[in-house]
Amino acid sequence: MTLGTFDGMHIGHQAILKKLKSKRTDSDCKVLVLTFFPHPRMVLKTNREILLLNTIEERIQLFKEFGIDYLIVQEFTPEFANLSAEDFVKDVLVDTFNIEKIVIGYDHHFGKNRSANIHDLIEFGKKYHFDVEQISAEELDHVSVSSTKIRKALDEGNVTLAKNYLGYPYMISGTVIKGKQLGRTIGFPTANIQIEENYKLIPAIGAYVVEVLIKAKTYYGMLNIGWNPTVGGNTQSVEVNIFDFEQDIYNQKITVCFLERIRDEKKFSSIEMLKKALHEDKLFSKRHIEKMK
Repeated sequence: MTLGTFDGMHIGHQAILKKLKSKRTDSDCKVLVLTFFPHPRMVLKTNREILLLNTIEERIQLFKEFGIDYLIVQEFTPEFANLSAEDFVKDVLVDTFNIEKIVIGYDHHFGKNRSANIHDLIEFGKKYHFDVEQISAEELDHVSVSSTKIRKALDEGNVTLAKNYLGYPYMISGTVIKGKQLGRTIGFPTANIQIEENYKLIPAIGAYVVEVLIKAKTYYGMLNIGWNPTVGGNTQSVEVNIFDFEQDIYNQKITVCFLERIRDEKKFSSIEMLKKALHEDKLFSKRHIEKMK
């Protein structure tokens, strides 16, 4: 088994999971991942607020696609956080999951106040009869990625860098709700996306080329995150113009994957100037999509 929050399921996490899966051929054991939700920082109320790269539903789906035998989502509560390192090892890892081997990063800390480290885990392994395989600094540093780096890239609108770190395009999911319907009056109707999870990180304000998944079917479009200053918007919205699409999708859940940033949000001097910019955005988007194919 391995364990961690795995926010983002980025290429560093994937390297750990690949190593874990490779061990499956060495024995008759199953591969198990123990992850935690809510994120410990959300429960322990540290001074630093955290926005997550994945909702728990997205994280579960990513694990499913990766081919793990068992995924356990442990509710992270103040009581769970209060478990001593040894109680966690004995009660959870040994008595509950009967582990034979744990594969873990060299810098992993666990137990109350994160007081125990890899050396403690090795000692517990000797005591409770399981192996500890340490992933070295060299292996992890070779990947050179972290959830923090990805959050920073998205905060800056650099969805291309985020994609390189993640190994897949950053995504958001939400329900299509009725907006002001101003887009359709200028030839660019948009689906207004309401994201229910207030802990989900939304990329920086601006316009993006996106892939849109609706009922397992793929479309393309351009998306704006922002305030719509040209038409006097006073609330932030996430709106996507889906190319060659005329279906009614109100109240449906859709997923949007970020492919490329187009530009910052701007206040234009007139509606005509806004329409001209949107036409240019669409041409940029179509060119980018053609290059991908």
